[in-house]
Amino acid sequence: MHNGRAGGVPAGTRTMAEQDAWLSQMREEVIEPDLPIIDAHHHMWDRPPESYQLPELLADTGSGHDIRATIFVQCNAMYRADGPEVMRPVGETEYVNGVAAASASGTYGARRLCAGIVGFADLRLGAGVGPVLDAHIAAGGGRFRGIRQQAQHDPVLGSLSRLSPPPGLLADAAFRRGFAALSPRGLSFDAWLYFTQLHELADLAACFPDTLIILNHVGAPLGIGPYAGRRHAVFQEWAQGMRVLSRLPNLCVKLGGLGMPSYGFGFHERTVPARSPELAAAWRPYVETCIDLFGVERCLFESNFPVDRQSCAYRTLWNAFKRIAAGCTSAEKALLFAGSAARIYRLPPV
Repeated sequence: MHNGRAGGVPAGTRTMAEQDAWLSQMREEVIEPDLPIIDAHHHMWDRPPESYQLPELLADTGSGHDIRATIFVQCNAMYRADGPEVMRPVGETEYVNGVAAASASGTYGARRLCAGIVGFADLRLGAGVGPVLDAHIAAGGGRFRGIRQQAQHDPVLGSLSRLSPPPGLLADAAFRRGFAALSPRGLSFDAWLYFTQLHELADLAACFPDTLIILNHVGAPLGIGPYAGRRHAVFQEWAQGMRVLSRLPNLCVKLGGLGMPSYGFGFHERTVPARSPELAAAWRPYVETCIDLFGVERCLFESNFPVDRQSCAYRTLWNAFKRIAAGCTSAEKALLFAGSAARIYRLPPV
């Protein structure tokens, strides 16, 4: 594995502009360019000097694959600057719905960016979260689909998120009172947590069988800190947790997020970006295990951009996923790359 520096920048600390220069060193031909895709998970933000907004999203989704629609997932961007604190996250939905409306105008082509929106509300408000959820729905212009409240917390690492979710969030009584407000409104829950917490998610899902839960990023089999150099042991523990989750019919899983540095593959440290065959080889065991356990009807591919662009370009990422799915039938591919996302997030068929 080649470690090094790109443009004089320490590996793993590149700005997005420096990532652009790094990623430009390698450009692959698109595999199966006519396969329709719904990108089930991406973000947008403007955090100077970093910006990933409509122009950057258009560039990535227009880089060669047949991206028909995308799902935006909360990232604490563009909150309202004033008003009640609990209502400020609604600003993110207002912002994203504006992007979605611009895309839906057809001005930027046929693809429908941010066709589904997943926002944030603090479910620890209990029954008091209802007005916040209703405000999101109203602001979403028919596109609001659910809530993500990050829960990732490891007993050794703590939380790698700048939001620092507390331990035991999913079992918190107030959180669960708020969680109970989702299903009556037809809202789903996107779950972002570590592999050491999969049992917590299983308990939540069992207690709320009528609420659809979408596990993000294949359940986060970490590969750093105390988990570095223990890939086989982590895989075994992760797979057992995923096996338990797969028995719960209200759980689905997103296939992606594997480009995040916390997964320990080290692709972000390369002097030259990895090509899709190498990415596919590293990621295949996790993706295939998820598909085997949950079935193609409950699995959906995601880019997790711009986070995963730390490891590869958008075009390369989807090539890697297509290589992993090469043995699937045409019907199975249709579900994995678009059909399952359309059903789960209630989008028109593509």
